[in-house]
Amino acid sequence: MTIEHVQPAGLFKAEGFSQIVVGTGQRLAFIAGQGAYDAQFNLIGQGDHFAQTLQAFRNLRAAVEALGGTPGHIVSSTMYVVGLTPAVLERFTSAMNQALDGRAFPPNAASLIGVERLAHPDMLVEISAIALLD
Repeated sequence: MTIEHVQPAGLFKAEGFSQIVVGTGQRLAFIAGQGAYDAQFNLIGQGDHFAQTLQAFRNLRAAVEALGGTPGHIVSSTMYVVGLTPAVLERFTSAMNQALDGRAFPPNAASLIGVERLAHPDMLVEISAIALLD
C-alpha cells in the first residue's frame, strides 16, 4: 500500500491539507460520520466546538484503528461544522491540531462544510472519512 500527497503548482498549500491524495491498496474503508459521542452515546462538549471537534477526531481515530489502520491511512474526509464563522473555524482547527494526544490529525483530501444543523440539535461537528488499508 502507498499513499502519496500531491500539492500541484498553482493551487494553494495549507498545513494539514492535501489537494490530492493518490493511493494504491486493496481495501477501502468508508467511515460513517463521527460526532462527539462517547461509547455510551453521551454527547461530549455540549455547546463547545473545540471539545466536540476533539472527540469527533478521536472517534475517527478509534474507527480506523479498529480496522488495523492509523489516522495516516485516511485519504479523504468531509467535515461538517454547525455555525461556521472565523472564530469557530479557529477553534475547530486548534482542536484538529491537538486531536491525537497533542499532535495534529494527518493531512488528507478534506472538505470543510459549514451547516445550519446536524442530526441531533446539540451536535456541532461531524466527520466522515475514507481510509485506504492494506
